[in-house]
Amino acid sequence: MKIQEPLIIAGDRAKGVDIRVSVNGGGFMGQAEAARIAIARSLASWTKSSELRKNFIAFDRVMLAGDQRVTEPKKFGGPSARRRKQKSYR
Repeated sequence: MKIQEPLIIAGDRAKGVDIRVSVNGGGFMGQAEAARIAIARSLASWTKSSELRKNFIAFDRVMLAGDQRVTEPKKFGGPSARRRKQKSYR
């Protein structure tokens, strides 16, 4: 259902389009989100319709803008971004 949302919003504009999406990496929900974003962006650019872009943004802005969250970079003093080595003074 997640992947079909852009097609449902586009309605008749998506009738004459063949869609093939291949996604690698991540889990199944991450791949579904990536496919959804790819379909929405391609439909918006193919139709060149500002009304369709507005409909996508009104429904869910992530469809065109993507998810801005990224992993936190690793810092010094530990094996990951937040984890540190434990110290024992006794």
